[in-house]
Amino acid sequence: MTTTPSTLVEPDAWLEEIRLLRRTRRNPLLERTSAISETRTAFATPLASAAYLFGRTVEISPIDAVKRHSSGRYEILIENIYVPAQRKIECRFRAPAHLLVMYDDGIRRDGETSIDDLAPSNLRNIANKLTFVPPNCIYNEWHEPRTPMRFSYLYLNLRRPDGPGHETTTYAPKVFFDDSAVWDTATKLRDVITNGKAGKPYVDALTNVLAHELLRSEKKISQDSSVSRGGLATWQMRAVARHIEERLCERTPLVTLAKLVRLSPSHFCRAFRQSFGIPPHEYHIRRRIEKAKALLAEREASVTGVGFALGYSHTSSFSVAFRKITGQTPIEFRRDFT
Repeated sequence: MTTTPSTLVEPDAWLEEIRLLRRTRRNPLLERTSAISETRTAFATPLASAAYLFGRTVEISPIDAVKRHSSGRYEILIENIYVPAQRKIECRFRAPAHLLVMYDDGIRRDGETSIDDLAPSNLRNIANKLTFVPPNCIYNEWHEPRTPMRFSYLYLNLRRPDGPGHETTTYAPKVFFDDSAVWDTATKLRDVITNGKAGKPYVDALTNVLAHELLRSEKKISQDSSVSRGGLATWQMRAVARHIEERLCERTPLVTLAKLVRLSPSHFCRAFRQSFGIPPHEYHIRRRIEKAKALLAEREASVTGVGFALGYSHTSSFSVAFRKITGQTPIEFRRDFT
């Protein structure tokens, strides 16, 4: 569903309704009653039903600056956000839920991101970065985008992992961090919730893995100058990702990427998969489709034009690749942002 700009309902009202929903065993993320009205404020939030599980979602101002698409399932809420270039926005959040922010695309002309007492970050290129906000932490962010921005909010109720050593586990806030394992698991979780095709056991398993990966990420020692577990060093990952990103519409030979990071093609393939979780060719396709999502959110470009701009010679081949990654055709995806 595509959310409309709104504010959360009054606490007494939505608490009363959630009691009713629980008695009738309905899913509050998939159904809403007409008995509750929504009013417009300076900040945009998704449908009020999101508040039933999380109490609050990220507020974005101004309300007409972004496009928000929400999907909910099994007590998890996903919001996909699109921000055009040159539209300054402000975001704020504090709630009992865990919040994981996945920045798919975007370069800021200016901006700042902060959580509680952590030092604010003014990072400009935030593509492929993650930000984690534990419950009841104050998260503030503002962007002046130089390029269109796409990011996702994952609202979660992460439980403390079972087993020895986790009795006093707490999650720490993190701003703009890199972790391929967290990214890959969060991407899978986002996809299955958005597509609505996975059962609860699988979703629960992914959520548990994500909880473990976030804890592991907190304890991980930075390895910027060395190869980690047979994968690429951080500088190599950045160089390859930048090269691919700048040439999404082109076919980049494997040997070119390998030379870029001074490895043999066979060693590069193994190291790339170890670091990114997928082969170079699949990574290239996925980044193409992520770029296509940003272009499709702009109504001016046709589906055929987007496909051509990304190197697809036929609309049919673009549609097949897009549907394989997203579970939707380009036209179906664009309809969500109308």
